[in-house]
Amino acid sequence: MQKLNKEKTLLERSVSEYDSFGNRLSDAQVLLEMAVEAQDESSFTEVKAEVVALEKYGQELELKRVLNGELDGNSAYLSINSGAGGTESCDWAEMLLRMYTRYADQHGYKVQVVDITEGEGAGIKSCTLLIEGPYAYGYLKAESGVHRLVRISPFDSNARRHTSFASVFAWAEVDDDINIEIRPEDLKVETFRSSGAGGQHVNKTDSAVRMYHIPSGVVVSCQIERSQIQNREKALKMLKARLYEIEVEKRNAEKDAMNSSKKANEWGSQIRSYVMHPYQMVKDHRTDFETNQVGDVMDGDLDGFIMSYLKSKIDNGGEAKT
Repeated sequence: MQKLNKEKTLLERSVSEYDSFGNRLSDAQVLLEMAVEAQDESSFTEVKAEVVALEKYGQELELKRVLNGELDGNSAYLSINSGAGGTESCDWAEMLLRMYTRYADQHGYKVQVVDITEGEGAGIKSCTLLIEGPYAYGYLKAESGVHRLVRISPFDSNARRHTSFASVFAWAEVDDDINIEIRPEDLKVETFRSSGAGGQHVNKTDSAVRMYHIPSGVVVSCQIERSQIQNREKALKMLKARLYEIEVEKRNAEKDAMNSSKKANEWGSQIRSYVMHPYQMVKDHRTDFETNQVGDVMDGDLDGFIMSYLKSKIDNGGEAKT
């Protein structure tokens, strides 16, 4: 019933958005006719503003039709891993964590930090987020790849320019009843103490869980719950989701866009560059979409990049540009 109710909610929302677009368009046409007949400049200005809003709304509806994959409507896991470069890359990974958290907040998504490894000097080495909400995966799959930062390093006493890398990968959360068999003998489970603020808040028990799937080499970990049992359940669900993604990629290796983006997910094959010095620019190398509003992007304004990526899939018959 939960699965059916989720599908029902998504379908009702789609129908409601389509009806709303049609009603607003009809209202704008009526208002335009009245403004022309009455020669009312204020009404005409109102119509122009509504047309601009409807154009943006229509583009969003058009892009949603490309989100018709089996898992596009699901919530998403998002992993961020710092690249080579020590403190610089760890700080960049933490900046990306903040950026995606802000993006999720702006779109009404719920964010949980499922796992995090702090950097030695600053920032984070890696983290995994669970971003819950309709079509979170459909949109955030556009973020999978290597992200490159160019800036004057705050950690360099000589104020030299540094280049840092971090990789991002998104995969869909799947239902509990997914048919993925995980044999106990294929699992290696380790427990460790969750990272915390220290003092009275420090975790004194080994409640965090790290789970290795030996045949595939997939490793997941969870430390957000106080109970080891709850962390184990969440880690197992993450593992099933990751194994499901691998299975989908095997069945659709030639057609699956995510698989092709993963193959390119190597250092030196970045999907996006964030330049803060000597000029201000963020550019997506897959679509050539760019903006000089670096601050807005780092505050979570990713819609332009995500929409241009999804639009490129429509323009190329379902295949994203590379």
